Amino acid sequence: MSKITHIIEHDVHTVIEEDSPEEDNARKGKRRRLFIGLAASVAIAGGAYYAYDVLVASRHVETDNAYVGANVAQVTPLVGGPIRDVLVDDTQNVKRGDILVRLDDTDAKLTLARAEAELALTVRRVRGLVATDGGLDAQIAARVADQASAEAQLAASRGDLDKARIDLQRREALAASGSVSGDELTVARNAQHTALARVKAAEAARAQALANRSAAIGSRDANKALIDNAPVDANPEVLAARAARDQAKVDLDRMVLRAPIDGVISRRQVQIGQRVQPGQALMAVVPIQGAYVDANFKEVQLAEVRPGQPVRLTSDLYGGKVEYHGRVVGFSGGTGAAFAVVPAQNATGNWIKVVQRLPVRIALDPGQLGAHPLRVGLSMTADIDISH
Repeated sequence: MSKITHIIEHDVHTVIEEDSPEEDNARKGKRRRLFIGLAASVAIAGGAYYAYDVLVASRHVETDNAYVGANVAQVTPLVGGPIRDVLVDDTQNVKRGDILVRLDDTDAKLTLARAEAELALTVRRVRGLVATDGGLDAQIAARVADQASAEAQLAASRGDLDKARIDLQRREALAASGSVSGDELTVARNAQHTALARVKAAEAARAQALANRSAAIGSRDANKALIDNAPVDANPEVLAARAARDQAKVDLDRMVLRAPIDGVISRRQVQIGQRVQPGQALMAVVPIQGAYVDANFKEVQLAEVRPGQPVRLTSDLYGGKVEYHGRVVGFSGGTGAAFAVVPAQNATGNWIKVVQRLPVRIALDPGQLGAHPLRVGLSMTADIDISH
């Protein structure tokens, strides 16, 4: 062991003795230059970072928490019925107005036929009421004439009664002297009773004539209330029947479901023969040509973000080789946590502050979307230039 130590010490002394002062100074100078170079490199890197932060980074905010969205149109029937045809499938491109689904329209056609028949019957009934109005006026005139005739008959009957009463009084006066026989007196009395009965019959006839006239006037007024001095086409009954007919036509047209917008079919959930109900979701049409991006920026990044500022975006689908240009449209009304199904409750002692994210809506260039289509839900990276 001592021998090895002796050899090491001898070698060290030999090395020290071999280093001249010039070599030692050269080594120290080299070391100094290395330290100076390192310090300069750190200073340059720091300056470059500072310049980048001031000139570039401070004018941009970026996030990769961004996703493609679109205003998806749900295809739902407005009337119920069995499915007869399904003409599209998932991933298929459609144009607005293209037929997607046909329902069995047998019941709808029968309903329309009944509504059209009911409209025709209503029109004829109202026309009959209009025609009856003139006939009821004639009936009133006839009843007025009957009343006048009854009045004249009553007056004549009363005259006959007065004559029979006078004849009876004369014969009763002559009967005491024996100038008039008992038979004549009896005949006179019978004539008075007959005349009185005729008067009562005439009074009843006059009352009947008056009642008939009142009934005719009531019938005319009721008929006028139904037609209300309006043309047939404006009659309420006709309008109601026509509305029922029009509703039946609309329901028949709704047996054919068409694409509400241009887009791609997604989430088809309907098969031929299936019976659907109004409002049931059958499929969705995704308007990829109108896609947008919801970028979830941290709240500390949004102080200088304004609507209208330009945005550069890249997608994970195409990578950095495809760059989209958009603009800020606006901000959501609340953070994602605020609209969560189970929102966070921070009114407890165990509270940890979490930086919130606010969705920022970004509109995309339709031309770029046409050249490089996106799909709802794809991941994006958004960089907003806040220097504008």
